[in-house]
Amino acid sequence: MEKLVFFASLLVMSSTSLAVGFNVPAIFIFGDSIFDAGNNHYNNNCSAQADFPPYGSNFFHHPTGRFTNGRTVADFISEFIGIPLQKPFLEAQLELVNGSRKEYPSNGMNFASAGSGVLRATNQDLGVTPIQDQLQQFKTLVQQNRINKELIQESLFFFESGSNDIFSYFYPFGGPTLTPDAYVQSMLSEVTAFIDQISKLGARRIGLFSLGPVGCVPARTLLPGAPVNKCYGKMNRMVKNYNMGLENLGRSIPINYPGSFAVYGAVYKTVQIFRANPKRYGFSDVTNACCGDGTLGGLLQCGKEGYKLCVKPNEYLFWDYFHPSEHTYKLISKALWSGSHSRIRPVNLKTLANMTLIQH
Repeated sequence: MEKLVFFASLLVMSSTSLAVGFNVPAIFIFGDSIFDAGNNHYNNNCSAQADFPPYGSNFFHHPTGRFTNGRTVADFISEFIGIPLQKPFLEAQLELVNGSRKEYPSNGMNFASAGSGVLRATNQDLGVTPIQDQLQQFKTLVQQNRINKELIQESLFFFESGSNDIFSYFYPFGGPTLTPDAYVQSMLSEVTAFIDQISKLGARRIGLFSLGPVGCVPARTLLPGAPVNKCYGKMNRMVKNYNMGLENLGRSIPINYPGSFAVYGAVYKTVQIFRANPKRYGFSDVTNACCGDGTLGGLLQCGKEGYKLCVKPNEYLFWDYFHPSEHTYKLISKALWSGSHSRIRPVNLKTLANMTLIQH
């Protein structure tokens, strides 16, 4: 049945969209620190930052606002497609205001904000931009005709968010009033609304990426009751529950929005495979943060006073207390780009980018 829906959606798409072949012109990116390329740096009211050394040190050789030592998944996929890396929306907006740029970039934009979630309240005190506001930024540009409608139909749309919502569920103060299941359902309601809006604004090819095993991040040592010698099972159960809901939402997109199509990136499973067989994937450490301090390197943010830095960052699964290293991102990107059905489904990003969509 799923295959029938898939092929039916391709037929619908073939009559509505442009022929682009492999040349996807743009990517529009929404989410949290997994994708943030520097939006928070341009947000003066935001205290969730990675705009200081040693962030960025192993690729860009200076901090860019990305919460890793180099490139993110969005960066690698852009490289695979052959388009320039997307600018943070707030940077492009600033360049328009100060006159150093005349229009918004034609290769897409990055709206992601580190620390944000799918629930508006998540980390609100840090001044982050929740997914609802990221969507509004995009919507305003579309309404003002600052983004070409045809470009939107040809582009890829990437969504990844929810880790911060689930992590903050376990904070010791101001405890949650919802059960874990109800909390996840409230998250999925927000994602449903996001997908609805983005589809109505013209998004045709959507990549929904699962959360990784959030219960395994070194920062779990900040939470009372979290185990140190293994992943936090309660947290990972919520993550799996959310991921399952996200995949179901992806399946429903071609049915609810004829002409649109979504893929689901199984990042959780991919990362667990790295953790189960580290040496095979070039890792010497899949537990500790390369950059940080304290238990698991999880008690202090990388770059803050007193931090320690490992010698070989790209042999570590985790760069800092929350985020993967560039090496991890590169492996995830390859799995999403050309991986099998167990990594991304119903097709991989290479196939999604390659679809010949003919305009009648």
